[in-house]
Amino acid sequence: MDASELRELLTPESLRLLDELEPSSTTSDAVALVSRLRKQGHSPARVAAVLTQYRLRRKGEAKFGPFAQRMLFTQEGLEQASRLRVAAVHAGRFAAAGLTRVADLGCGIGGDAMALAALDLAVTAVERDEVTAAIAAYNLVPFPTARVVHGDALEQRLDDVDAVWLDPARREGASRLSSPDDWSPTLTQALAIAELRPAGIKLAPGMDRALLPQGLEAQWISVDGEVVELVLWSGALARPGVGRAALVLRGDEPPAELRAAADADDVEPGPLGEYVYEPDGAVIRARLIGDLARSIGGRMLDPTIAYITADQPSPTPFARGFRVLERLPVDVPTLKRALAARQIGALEIKKRGLDIDPARLRPRLALRGPNSAALILTRLAGEKVALLAERCD
Repeated sequence: MDASELRELLTPESLRLLDELEPSSTTSDAVALVSRLRKQGHSPARVAAVLTQYRLRRKGEAKFGPFAQRMLFTQEGLEQASRLRVAAVHAGRFAAAGLTRVADLGCGIGGDAMALAALDLAVTAVERDEVTAAIAAYNLVPFPTARVVHGDALEQRLDDVDAVWLDPARREGASRLSSPDDWSPTLTQALAIAELRPAGIKLAPGMDRALLPQGLEAQWISVDGEVVELVLWSGALARPGVGRAALVLRGDEPPAELRAAADADDVEPGPLGEYVYEPDGAVIRARLIGDLARSIGGRMLDPTIAYITADQPSPTPFARGFRVLERLPVDVPTLKRALAARQIGALEIKKRGLDIDPARLRPRLALRGPNSAALILTRLAGEKVALLAERCD
């Protein structure tokens, strides 16, 4: 979004028109909507600005729920914003630590600042991009304890805050956030700020673990099975004795967290049991698979594969369980016959450690029938195996 589009969007007429539009979900509806708005006499600039926000609000519901219908977005800001549920968890940590004045350095469209302000924390939200700062200011209007500053995060004085939240943005011209040199602030700069004030630093979950600094808590967070971010916590925001944590948020289930002082030691591999467990991605990223395996009385299927096997069912929020029905060779004719014998028409295919494309394998299995199952393609003590299973949950 450029400044001219923002000016058009922020007119009373455009905002009123945006709020009056009825939801639609099809391309044909959108085409008809454009035609209707043009016939009503709205300018092309207004129609374009309003429809862009109309589409972004629909996308924003995945992260912000019904709140998205009163927010404004930029495409990049929406992509980088924390999910509201995750932001609320972060805000709760600041409040629990008694830190009431927070600087959100690199606030983007203001999602994290909204969560902080919703707990009546005083928030100074800083954003260097002028258009994005204006969008954040609009989104934070309902929160009297929040203010937006258009400026550079690195130049913001911290004299009047107790703590800092940093969400490094992509440097101009950088295509991704894989390198700390592509961040603004850079990781080195963010860590320097974290030495001055208790801080939370939001990073990509796949960041090179060799770059993780000593002495900070590293928390990986997953939402409905997707690992969405890594946060480094310092000072009063870091919990004593916690160096690694995996926070799992799934549906309406209560949050669940696995914590340890450091990476967990692996458990020994062993024979296939009646049950196989696939650890949540946050547990894998945090390298707490060994602790999870010990908690359910399990063992590894293979020393190089993140699957756990056990003899008894052990429901856990940190993994999805499967009951093994049959062990088979990784051979298409054999798999096809086994699936036909069980009348499997719906098949979930999972694989780890094998160079197999599930999308190419599926049509070769000629699935047919009323039953469903899961097929786990992996290694057991170095041997390729196919495990026909059913979900435990």
